[in-house]
Amino acid sequence: MTVLISVAIVAPLLAAACSLAVRSHPPGRDIAVLAGLGSAALASHIMLVTVARDGTHTVAVGGWAPELGIVLVADLFAALILPVALTIIFVVEVFAIGQRRTVWAANPQLSGPLLCVLTSGVSLAFLTGDLFTLFVAFELILVSSYVLLTHQGNRSQVRAGMTYVVMNLLASTLFLFGVAFVYTATGTVNMALLAERIPQLETGVRLGIGAWFLVVFGTKAAIFPLFSWLPDSYPTAPTTITAVFAGLLTKVGIYSMIRFHNLMGMEDLGPIMLLVAALTMVLGVLGALAQSDVKRILSFHVISQIGYMFMGLSLFTVAGTAAAILFLIHHMPVKAVLFLVGGLIENHEGSSSLDRSGGLAGREPLVAVMFAIPALSLAGIPPFSGFVAKLAVISAAVDQGGTVVVVAALLAGGLTLLSMTKIWNEVFWGGRTDGPRPRPAPRRGRRIMHTATALAVAGTLMVSLFAGTLLDLSTEAAEDLRRPASYIAAVRP
Repeated sequence: MTVLISVAIVAPLLAAACSLAVRSHPPGRDIAVLAGLGSAALASHIMLVTVARDGTHTVAVGGWAPELGIVLVADLFAALILPVALTIIFVVEVFAIGQRRTVWAANPQLSGPLLCVLTSGVSLAFLTGDLFTLFVAFELILVSSYVLLTHQGNRSQVRAGMTYVVMNLLASTLFLFGVAFVYTATGTVNMALLAERIPQLETGVRLGIGAWFLVVFGTKAAIFPLFSWLPDSYPTAPTTITAVFAGLLTKVGIYSMIRFHNLMGMEDLGPIMLLVAALTMVLGVLGALAQSDVKRILSFHVISQIGYMFMGLSLFTVAGTAAAILFLIHHMPVKAVLFLVGGLIENHEGSSSLDRSGGLAGREPLVAVMFAIPALSLAGIPPFSGFVAKLAVISAAVDQGGTVVVVAALLAGGLTLLSMTKIWNEVFWGGRTDGPRPRPAPRRGRRIMHTATALAVAGTLMVSLFAGTLLDLSTEAAEDLRRPASYIAAVRP
């Protein structure tokens, strides 16, 4: 297991170095990136099987005691989320190889290595067992994502990137101060030990820590009212970069909140968090309805769907936490697929604007199908994974008597379907409108892009097919988070 954890974190970094060394040789560069990302993804899948069979595994880096050293923890929660995340990145990189020669493609000499660095940061964020290493992982993600967002040098990218980096640097600064405060109050930053010590603090201090990290992680996750950086940042980036960002970056924030606030027993913040969840769901989808560009609509939906995960967390029950975990597993591939389809729309139509598109279903029926499946899932239509995930979240809220947040969730679901219908009517239905003519990828490139997107769509259908099993595993992971005795026992020497 130690080898698997090491491969998930280190292999992408080695791939980044190798791809930079052969950056002027495209085949070698692509092979190095795919080898690193593929190795990490394969290790994460084996890790899931091993953890589900044998239980939580920890690695004390350097043999240091948990109070001072770095501890990597592969529990069921991390093992469930990591393979989904790393598989998405691998598939997106395959899509990027096919998109290389289009006007919307990222610079492969930079994007491949930086994507590997970002992957390493994501793996470290999911596997770390202490707050300071989580901070380091966030910084790896932030630095690489900022360059990925702005490396083409477009004015709109740089402007949006400034908002992105300022908001995230502010969150990182607050994170660092929070780590210092927690260490002063408890003598450790190890999350297993904090799960024992933070509940023993005075109520005001304990809730202050919970609220502080709610702002830190909430900024990363783009919950209300901390989401202002997202709608302008994501649409300006190349398609493959946006697909990774939408599928993963906000999910690292919600993952951190699910782990931290459950382990530390922050139930007293639940009512405020439920209100924030309701506002996040509704305002996000209202923002989507007001847009006239596919990427901007999908970007606002990232915010809205985060509200459902935050809603499950805010209930502070096993059922609510399990629903949030399942929703996380469902949403990551669905959102990545939708942005990949947005890239295909750009490739065929010359723009992602609704006003400059039309009739794509008649000319590219495969693209229409690959949009319809994740779009219906995002809206929560049965039998797709979004229906199961939303039903789990809403059922958990009904059990707790959360009438207001349930109404907000149902309203957001209906408006999500309306906005997906808006994209369908404007882009895939009707006639072709005048607009910029695309510079499509070569035929081989188009085949690679379509194949990668189809594989991602198949992944969303696999989540639907195995939703029952995933819910059972999510429930087991939620029980470990809500009753952290086993997590603490695994980390203690």
